[in-house]
Order: sequence, then structure tokens, then C-alpha cells
Amino acid sequence: MVKTHGLTHVGLKVVDPERSLRFYRDVFGVVEYFRDETTIQVQGPGPFDVLAFEREPERAGKPGGIEHFGFRLTRPEDIDVAVAEVERAGGRLLRRGEFSPED
Repeated sequence: MVKTHGLTHVGLKVVDPERSLRFYRDVFGVVEYFRDETTIQVQGPGPFDVLAFEREPERAGKPGGIEHFGFRLTRPEDIDVAVAEVERAGGRLLRRGEFSPED
């Protein structure tokens, strides 16, 4: 079993990641800690909470399945163990990114 800090992030499809950042920063005090061309990720308000604002206007605000959620490993170097455990449990790896900001 892989040790995690529990459920730690949720990806939200939004029209404008900058606007979402401003809203959540002003209301909840989140702090930006990662961005690329289509995504802004923020930490807070809890110590391990992460929201990912992902630009996808055609899907923003529409009900349906969850885009994704994440578990934060207590030891980032355990990622290979985590993948092996998922595969052993019947899951499969669809893609593997290189995103791994420092704490």
C-alpha cells in the first residue's frame, strides 16, 4: 500500500484560469504554485489542498463525471511504487507527466 496525504487535489474545467485564480485567491486565500499554457494550480486553503484550473471553455460549468482528482504521496520518490500498485489492482497508466513541484 502506498502512503499518501489523502485526497489532495481536484481539477476544474474553467473558461478563464486567471479569473478563477483571482476568485479563489480573494475568497479563500489560495496561492499559485504552478502554471503552464492551459493550467494554473493553487495551494490552499488546507495545507495539502490543490485546485487545478484547467482552461477548457466548452466543458466549463457542465455537470458530469469528475475530470480528475489526486492523492499526494508522502514520499514523491514512491511514484513508481504507486504506479505498480495501481496496475496490480487492475488499473492502467494512460500517461505519465513530469510535474512534481517541490513542497
